Amino acid sequence: MRPDDWHLTEDVDAFLARAGHFLRSRPGRHIMQLTWAERIRKRGANAFGTAAPLFGVLEQRGEVRATFYRLPPKGFGLSPLTPEQADALAARLASLGDPVPHVSADHRTATLFAEAWQRHTGANPKLRETRLRLYRLETLTPPEPMPAGRSRVLGEQDLDQALFWCGEFARAVGENVSISADTWADTRFSDKRYTLWETPDGTPVSVAGMNPLIGGQIQVDIVYTPADRRGRGYAGAVTSEVSRAALAAGARDVVLFADLSNPTSNALYQRLGYRALTDWAVYDLPRDTSESPAA
Repeated sequence: MRPDDWHLTEDVDAFLARAGHFLRSRPGRHIMQLTWAERIRKRGANAFGTAAPLFGVLEQRGEVRATFYRLPPKGFGLSPLTPEQADALAARLASLGDPVPHVSADHRTATLFAEAWQRHTGANPKLRETRLRLYRLETLTPPEPMPAGRSRVLGEQDLDQALFWCGEFARAVGENVSISADTWADTRFSDKRYTLWETPDGTPVSVAGMNPLIGGQIQVDIVYTPADRRGRGYAGAVTSEVSRAALAAGARDVVLFADLSNPTSNALYQRLGYRALTDWAVYDLPRDTSESPAA
């Protein structure tokens, strides 16, 4: 396999025309590529950074075998790769001379690419401590009994509520993003539909969001309950309601990510009917130019 077997483009429509069927054939494992390609298609190439996005497709014998996307400076995402595919891609991207700050993919693929990137650039990959597991809903099993209260979908008139809850979530997970009325439209949070769980007196106590339907699939993202409200069933209730709404919206697949360091949330999602699809990893890829191997 040659590095030039990877075909590169900055045109998201050309990428989707070439690789859309491949991505939709395994939507769970391609959730990040489908999501970000759709965001760029709707918002434009410069919506998430000053540099143009880059997409890649690997074809063999007329069939798409693998894909990637890069969103400077947000990073780089991969479909599942073989060792040979990862090595050819690392060589191709290294030849461009552009930095690849980090790679995000299923754990095996991320590791294969990080090792290949090290061989071709002299980088010293570092696995991030936060490890994720991707879950897919099999059969929704709502909590029994549900906590007292009700769910409420946020509308355009509820922007202040959405700003507050997404800001709380971002701070809780350490996400470096500015969320205000002025910046809202430029964040990844603005294209979601949010549902609150409210106590009988109308106090909001938990939130869950879901992304738009893409390729027959909806991702549940985000789920957040303030620390002082946890352990009362609110997260299970609101996640169940959002999962039900995703199915009602026509999703064939409903997926979500969970932090593996949080056994409570992982156990909750499994009780609701979610089953592990794959583990996810992110490697930071600082380039050590002093030790880069010779061409």
